[in-house]
Amino acid sequence: MADIKIGRMVIGAAQTNCYFLYREGSREAVVVDPPDKGANIYSALQKNRLDVAGILLTHGHFDHIWGLDALRDAANAAAEAEGRPPVQGYALEAERELLKDSSMNVSAEAGRPCSTYADVYVKDGEVIRLAGMEIRVIATPGHTAGGCCYYVEEAGILVAGDTLFQGSVGRTDFPTGSMGTLIRSIREKLFLLPEETRVYPGHGDSTTIGQEKRYNPFCAMEDEK
Repeated sequence: MADIKIGRMVIGAAQTNCYFLYREGSREAVVVDPPDKGANIYSALQKNRLDVAGILLTHGHFDHIWGLDALRDAANAAAEAEGRPPVQGYALEAERELLKDSSMNVSAEAGRPCSTYADVYVKDGEVIRLAGMEIRVIATPGHTAGGCCYYVEEAGILVAGDTLFQGSVGRTDFPTGSMGTLIRSIREKLFLLPEETRVYPGHGDSTTIGQEKRYNPFCAMEDEK
C-alpha cells in the first residue's frame, strides 16, 4: 500500500478544504488550494515538520487562492535561507486569465480583490513530480474554463477541487462556468478512474468514484448490463 498521506485544513468563510500530500517519513509536502491565511498554513505545516515543495491550484476562485501569495512567499523565504529550490505554484494553462482578473475570480465581489498567478501553467495529462510523488493533471473544465483535478494513481487519490462533490457538482454560474461542460468532464474523465479512487473535494467530505457514478444525482451512471 502506498505510503502517501493526505491531510486537510478547513479554512475561510466558504469552509474550503486545503489539502497537503506527503510521503510518510518525508519532510516535503504538496499543498493544494490555499484558501486564505497563507502564513498560517505555512506555520501549521512547519509545526508538523513539513516543508512546502509546491502549491497546486484546482482553479482560480477567490476561496481557493487568497492564501497563495502569502504561502508562496513564506515557503520561498525558507527555501532561499536553506538553499533549496524555489517553491512554485501550478495551475492549468486555461486558468491564467481568471487568476489575474479579480472580477472573473469573484474576489472583488467577495470584498477583497485578488490578482495572482501560477509560476507554472500545466496541460491536461501532464505529470507533476514533487515531494517524491507523481501527480497527474486532469483538465476538468466546467466549474471554470481552467478547472482541473490532481490524480495520484499510486495512492488512489483524486483531489477534485470544485468539480465533483459528495452527491453534487460545482456551481457554474460564475465567469467561464458551463454545466454541460462540467458534466462531460466528470463522466468522460473522472468516471474512467478506478471506482475505489478516493475523491477529495474542495468543500465537504470525501467520497469515491464508484459512489458518485452510482448515486450522484447530477451525473450518476448505471452499470452496463
